[in-house]
Formats: sequence, structure tokens, C-alpha cells
Amino acid sequence: MIQKIGFIGLGTVGKYMASNLTKGEFELTVFDNDQTAVSDLAKLGAIAASTALEAAKGRDLVIAIVPEGDDLGPLFCGETGILAGINAGTILADMGSHSLEATMKLSEECTKKQVLYLDAPVWGSREHAANGLITIIAGGDPALLGKCREPFSFFGLNTIHVGQVGDATKMKFIVNLVQSELVQVLAEGVVFGEKMGFAADKILEVLDTRGVASPLFHLKGRAMARNDFTRSLALKYVNEQLHIVMNAARLTGLTLPAAEAATKVYQAAVDAGWGEEDFSAVIKVLRK
Repeated sequence: MIQKIGFIGLGTVGKYMASNLTKGEFELTVFDNDQTAVSDLAKLGAIAASTALEAAKGRDLVIAIVPEGDDLGPLFCGETGILAGINAGTILADMGSHSLEATMKLSEECTKKQVLYLDAPVWGSREHAANGLITIIAGGDPALLGKCREPFSFFGLNTIHVGQVGDATKMKFIVNLVQSELVQVLAEGVVFGEKMGFAADKILEVLDTRGVASPLFHLKGRAMARNDFTRSLALKYVNEQLHIVMNAARLTGLTLPAAEAATKVYQAAVDAGWGEEDFSAVIKVLRK
């Protein structure tokens, strides 16, 4: 039975996932490079750790949600990283979105230390995380996943097992591809409509009535209409993941024309300085 949990990565989504775990009867230890985020979780009853090593040591389950980037290697494999502190036999649920190469490398490092690795990227926004509605895409031993279902239920609505280690990362590529393209397409429709004299709200009223209606269109469309790009899922991370998807597609010999076009627009948004805003801010590129 899982009682002691370490949580590393208190970003836009992670901090809400961790805060929901404080509602359970777990001994929760947390770490992030942002000490303000750590302090906020400590106020909710979590134990503040000074390093990832400390947060991982002596735990039954360690959850890490660290994006692909400069922090990934040190937080996992550095001298004060997760693998320096985690005990053999501990479950490590890697919930960040990584390249396939990074996922398989982390899995190999865990095997060397006899750590039980779950490839478990999450899908959802800040609002999903806050309300316990995250989707967890899992790859690895189903029995291992079964042991984690209770703690996962505090922040996740859906936990879907898709295969072995690596398969969840691949499935997240599909999610990232479709989600980013849909928002970019919506942005084009809204700007096109605005140029023809319609208010964004009226365009969305029409789109919401029939076949293209979706929660994603409704949520992001309203943000575009209000020019409210408060960060729910950072544009810079969507852009980063699109580049990872494009690289994965090239390795399979597949051309993704729509994704190539969308990648250029997201990259332009990052280059313009909007990377820290929500990814619905991609519409700014088209409104310029």
C-alpha cells in the first residue's frame, strides 16, 4: 500500500496535482526549483524538501512532472537528483512529456537501480489539474499501475493503460499533435472571421452549435475572444512538444504537412515573446 509519496515538479499543472494529494492520507514530500511553490505546498501539509534527492528518498511512490529541457537531466540523474536518492523497489511515475529517447534513457537508468518505472505522461490544463480531472496515459507493467490507482485518483479522472514503457510517450505525441493543431486552426478561423467583420463571440456561437463543437474550442475560443491568455498550458511547452513530435515523425519517414505549418506559427509566437502565456496566444501571430 502506498503511503509515502515524493512529488518533484510544481509547475502550472504539477502544483495542483500535488495539492490534491494533500487531501489524502499520504505523507507527501515535495520539491521544485521554485521555492515559493514548495512553500505553498508546505502550507497545505506537505513536507518541503531541499533537493529532488531528499524528496525521493524513502518513498513508496515518486511522481515527477518535469518538462523536457535543461532541468530534466539534473533533476533525474544529477548528484542531488531523483535517482541519487530513490530506493530500489520504489515506483517512479514519470508524468512529464518527453522525447522517446529521454523516456527510454530514464527507464534504463531506473532498471540499473532496480527502480520500478512507469511511463505516465499526463494530459490536461491547470483547470483540469485543480479539479482532479487530469488524464494519465500509462505505459509499463499493469500490476505496477494498479498499485498507483488510488493516489492517481486524487488528481486524475482517467487513467488509460496503452502498452509498455515508451508507448505512453508515443501516445502523448498524438495528443500533443492534435491538440496544438486544433487550437491553431481555431485561431485561423477566428481571425479570418474577424477580418470579414464578425465579432469573435459570434463566430464561436456558431461553431459551438454543430459538428466542430468541442470543449477545447469553447475554452480556448473564449480566451481568444477576451484576449485573456492567462497561462493554463504554456505556449512554450506546446511549441517544444511539437518539435519533438516532428522529430519523431521524421524518424518514421512520415511527413505531417499540417503539423509543419502549425509548428512555424507556434515558433513565431515564442520568438515574439509570448512563450510564457497560454498556448491560445498563438492567435496573436495571426492578428499582427
